[in-house]
Amino acid sequence: VQLQASGGGSVQAGGSLKLSCAASGRTFDNYAVGWFRQAPGKEREFVTAFAWSGGATYYEDLVKGRFAISGDNAKNTVYLQMSSLKPEDTAVYYCAARSFGPTFFGTYYQPTRYNYWGQGTQVTVSS
Repeated sequence: VQLQASGGGSVQAGGSLKLSCAASGRTFDNYAVGWFRQAPGKEREFVTAFAWSGGATYYEDLVKGRFAISGDNAKNTVYLQMSSLKPEDTAVYYCAARSFGPTFFGTYYQPTRYNYWGQGTQVTVSS
């Protein structure tokens, strides 16, 4: 499956952005989708993940209540709605996908467990 991430940009603190991750080559059925981010000089970190079948959803603690992941079956697209953005949210955001199975529930936050990655989209939040 090929992933195309888009929607990044520059906003002021407190603003909102909506990222999109469109899949081609295969539908998201039987997959889990995650968003990760990487700030300069830091490791890639987990943001949120979502199992397409069943809808199990997880969020990193720092984004809970501010970010929301969702999916659109008809468009084969996953979204990341980001609100109340903070300067520390500045990073390149990546969407990723992996086959869904029982192991997802214990490893959803591990980037190495995702097989497919989008190209990344820059999010910059200024104070």
